Amino acid sequence: MQTVTLKIEDNVSDKFLWLLNHFSQNEVEILENTVYKSDDEYLRSIKGMEESILEASNEPIENYVTADKLDW
Repeated sequence: MQTVTLKIEDNVSDKFLWLLNHFSQNEVEILENTVYKSDDEYLRSIKGMEESILEASNEPIENYVTADKLDW
């Protein structure tokens, strides 16, 4: 069985879900039905994230560490 992730326009989502529901569950199973969020919307939805990003952007450049100095 294959898994496919789709982003469906609001104006056709009802019709699309109607079609999917006409297959038996062993043929097509809706695993998740979520509303798409952009990266920006997602980050803003996390409590304290926006403030954390703003705080980090105001950090003095002397406090930054270059990628070659990070201990991965």
